[in-house]
Amino acid sequence: MTLPRLDRVRPATRRPVTGAVLVLHGGRPEGRDAADGLRLPFLRMVPFARNLAAAGARRGVDVGLLRYRYRGWNAPDLDPVQDARWALRDVRARLGDVPVVLVGHSMGGRAALRVGGDDGVVGVAALAPWLERGEPYAQLAGQTVLIAHGDRERMTDPRASLRFAQRVATVSDRVARFDVHGDGHAMLRRAGAWHDLVTHFALGALGLEPFTEAVAKAMAAGDPEGLAVPLEDP
Repeated sequence: MTLPRLDRVRPATRRPVTGAVLVLHGGRPEGRDAADGLRLPFLRMVPFARNLAAAGARRGVDVGLLRYRYRGWNAPDLDPVQDARWALRDVRARLGDVPVVLVGHSMGGRAALRVGGDDGVVGVAALAPWLERGEPYAQLAGQTVLIAHGDRERMTDPRASLRFAQRVATVSDRVARFDVHGDGHAMLRRAGAWHDLVTHFALGALGLEPFTEAVAKAMAAGDPEGLAVPLEDP
């Protein structure tokens, strides 16, 4: 039986674990071939996981990068959603009831939003999420949600993530969405800005530091001003 895999990225530390971050990579609509660690969707999330681990090590943050069983979303089975829930169970088994932040890109962003209301999840960061009309959002009621999308995107639709953020804002007052000008799906041109946004959001959602001024203002502003905020460089 094929099983998902959780690669722990947290540097060695003797500090008690205070929280966890699960990083979910992208994929494609269909595919039962293995989602191994040499494919681009996985590799592009490695720097995010390492940056989170470096920033969170002294604060007791456990970081894991999930490898799905399969590359595809595979409706109606929703294999990445099942794998994300497996990873949440793994965290609880290893670490107890620590708070968890989910960080997902593309298909991983969609999976993170789907399980964002599960027990123990305190924040969701969806980067260039692949979203379709009719995407459920009620599970995110009261949740802390960050969405970011590049304006040179060719793989997923920034307008869809804006519509989704507007729906989530009807059930939560802690929603922020950023437009990453000059960048696309690979998140390479402004990698530093993406990494800084995600790292500080995760630490803020875990309660280990205040949210940055930009995120706090966006959440306070709500729809529409807080859902189309230009992302500044750190």
